[in-house]
Amino acid sequence: MNFPAEEDFHHLLDALTLCVLLHDADTKAIVWANRAACEALGFTLEELLPLKAKDMTRPVPKYRREIGVGAMDRAITEGPQVYEWCYRSRNGADILSEAIATYVPLRERAVVMVQFRDISVEDTLKQTLRRYESRLREFMQDLSEGVAVLTPRGEVEFVSESGRRVLGLEEGAPMGDVLDYCSESDRDRLLEQLAGAPRIQPSAPQRYRITRRDGTPCWLRITCRRIEIEDDLNGRLLHFRDITDEVAVEEARRHEARLLEYAGRYNAMGEMATAIAHELSQPLAAVRNFIEGAIRRLAQPDSIDDALWGLRSADREAEHAAVIIKSVRDYIVKRESSETYADLRDIVADVAYFVELRAREAGVTVSIEQASEALPVYCERVLIGQVVLNLAFNAIEALTQCPVEGINAVTQRRELRLATSLRGKLVLAQVIDNGPGVPADAHGRLFDGFSSSKAGGNGIGLSLCKNIVTRHGGEIWAKPARQGGLQCSFTLPLVVAPRG
Repeated sequence: MNFPAEEDFHHLLDALTLCVLLHDADTKAIVWANRAACEALGFTLEELLPLKAKDMTRPVPKYRREIGVGAMDRAITEGPQVYEWCYRSRNGADILSEAIATYVPLRERAVVMVQFRDISVEDTLKQTLRRYESRLREFMQDLSEGVAVLTPRGEVEFVSESGRRVLGLEEGAPMGDVLDYCSESDRDRLLEQLAGAPRIQPSAPQRYRITRRDGTPCWLRITCRRIEIEDDLNGRLLHFRDITDEVAVEEARRHEARLLEYAGRYNAMGEMATAIAHELSQPLAAVRNFIEGAIRRLAQPDSIDDALWGLRSADREAEHAAVIIKSVRDYIVKRESSETYADLRDIVADVAYFVELRAREAGVTVSIEQASEALPVYCERVLIGQVVLNLAFNAIEALTQCPVEGINAVTQRRELRLATSLRGKLVLAQVIDNGPGVPADAHGRLFDGFSSSKAGGNGIGLSLCKNIVTRHGGEIWAKPARQGGLQCSFTLPLVVAPRG
């Protein structure tokens, strides 16, 4: 066999930037080193040749000479060997290296070529990454959220330990198909979210009610993103968080809001009781008078027609009283949340009857200015009506506390105006009075609760108005009226009502 000459082999290795030491295959003594090895170790070739392992190796048990010799022997019998070795340079610096021992038969003699490269930076980086990983695992132990990676075919490739706890998975148990956790009604929505996962940023969060593997229900907020990291990671990255407690709190708040709104309607009816009683007294008194007249007519001969006229008149008055009572019952009756499409003008018209009753007793003139075009909104009619009533009653109360001489209007009359209009993509309702108004610094906090324009008022009604309007996606505010007094306004999103 034609083996290369040792000198030619030296010339070839000297051209490499990789450090190389040549050891005699029998004695394992150093017989040559290339320029890169000499520079790394800080020795000349002449200084290296007599050195032993103890002279150029970190003095710890795992770097004993017999271990290095064993690797070289295996290189001769079994082929190239890769092992870790820590060389020590002339100035005492440790060089942690990845060494590869390879048997090379040369023309003059057989040698073991040991190539080594400094992996100190890599080892430090690995240790740092392991430290970060340990810390991250520790930090995530108690998190109520997790991450999972899905392959392009939808299979679960990875799920974090915290995610396994969120999903109720026992140690070692497979996660299974993500769709199995959702109800049938939510599966299509989850598939749509996964299919539309963006590349740069997470998708908009979606809520899902799932059943954990241990059988308990919970709510998750899920976001996802497409990931494409060469061939190493490809698919969808899911981030999910347990929001069961948040949903429970929100539901409790909605329940409390419904109770508050219900109480608010009863409170409004209490304020209207006097005016309604007065309104009912007129048709009921007329009914009594007509019936008494009809009875007297029946006692006289040839008076059937007069008696019938009296009874028909009594019937009309009774029907009038029934309409008043029905209007009150329809408004005050407790209803569960029921949103529907409605015209804001119709809502204002529905409550205008009650506003005018209250205003009439207080000596307030009411005017209504409705928009010429439809103002479609999607809302709970009773609640939006409650807002208009609260604002109107608040204004009437303020007007009654101000003497006519103090009214800021040319007519010297107590006036209340209800107005509706269209403002771009919003519908606008306004309640405007010419009363005393409120201090300039109070407009911004009028609807924040415990602030009122009434003497002795606590502002709960106005806070309720803000709660209702905000929940419907609108805004509410107050400012001084142009002719003096107070102007309260609120907007709601304009919607396109479905046909049919």
